[in-house]
Amino acid sequence: MFGMRPLLRRSLEVWKMGCVNYMDAIKLQEKLVADRKLGKIPDTLLSLQHPPTYTLGKRRTDHNLLVPKEELQNMGAELHYTDRGGDITFHGPHQAILYPIISLKDIGFGARKYVENLELTMIQLAHLYGVKAQVGNKCETGVFVGEGKIGAIGVRISSGITSHGLAFNIDPDLNFFKHIVPCGCAKKGVTSLKRETGLELPSEEVIHEQLVSSFAQSFGYTNLEWKEKCV
Repeated sequence: MFGMRPLLRRSLEVWKMGCVNYMDAIKLQEKLVADRKLGKIPDTLLSLQHPPTYTLGKRRTDHNLLVPKEELQNMGAELHYTDRGGDITFHGPHQAILYPIISLKDIGFGARKYVENLELTMIQLAHLYGVKAQVGNKCETGVFVGEGKIGAIGVRISSGITSHGLAFNIDPDLNFFKHIVPCGCAKKGVTSLKRETGLELPSEEVIHEQLVSSFAQSFGYTNLEWKEKCV
């Protein structure tokens, strides 16, 4: 109608990547961040999983790793130090990971609003399955179901461009979390969508896509361009 402003269409390119080695994902993010800063690529979202991997943030809280580093190899797990925020966490199979490479300036978000919307993304996914998830207290970033953490967040923002992101527990082997103080929260445990529902879940591909859709809704993306990618 004459005089009405057209709806803003915001596009997001989504890369479906399957299981990716952690360091390969880091190198890819570094390249994409550089390209996004130069305007060579649009806002991009990596959707993937990792083999068993422990990561520490830039605060280097090694004291929250509860086993000698030498034992990790016997568990079939890697350990990596990163430049993201947050504490130690675990990534592994049956966990949905999103790494947004987006311009906060373009969407009008500050750092706090960005993290809050990552939390909202995971809360909305949990609610799809009847799980009441919520944010923690002021010093606990991430999403919880009661005293169990179901979704972790660790981000990096460089010149307004994001990297790293969120990890949502679909049905990972929770025993891996026993070897760390997850995200530095000694008084809280870890849970998963499978544990909280006790139901037969749909395929993990479906859940990954639901998480991406929740992300798009939280951040106002109206046009998703899905691409199958590998490193």
